[in-house]
Amino acid sequence: MKKIFLLLIAITITSCSPKAKLAMHEDQKILVGKGSMKDLQQEPFNEWFSQGFKEYNLGEENEDAIEEKLKEYTITIFMGTWCEDSQNQVPKFYKILKEVDFPLRKATLITMSRDKTTPEQFEKGLNITNVPTFIFYKNGKEVNRIVESPVISLEQDILNIISGKNYKHIYAE
Repeated sequence: MKKIFLLLIAITITSCSPKAKLAMHEDQKILVGKGSMKDLQQEPFNEWFSQGFKEYNLGEENEDAIEEKLKEYTITIFMGTWCEDSQNQVPKFYKILKEVDFPLRKATLITMSRDKTTPEQFEKGLNITNVPTFIFYKNGKEVNRIVESPVISLEQDILNIISGKNYKHIYAE
């Protein structure tokens, strides 16, 4: 019966529009697919998202520098609503975007299943091995990414990436 239920969920998810869909995985509600910050502000995700967003304070010394340079970029965020690292880092990342007046239409949120896939295969060819993964694009080309956790801090890692500094995420060889 459980397999039939999971199959029905998978069919429903793949037949719907490419918006993030609520699914059940191991008795836990998760989002899977393309979404937005508003999806994370809904139950049951709002508990961890709202707290992390509210409590994070961006250092003023980096705010102006990030705001000036980040405008040239688009960002894709791959995350798992089931993942503690995503629950920790994604609200902070959105708080940074808000504080530097980054247009959220230039940030794409992709929520993933536990096996780090989506029915629409948004992850195809992008080597998403850990979540969250924040990919920075300039002129349509990937410049760099933050994978799972920042090396220094989210804001410093963002600044290093958009300033063209030699940045390697924690899993880079």
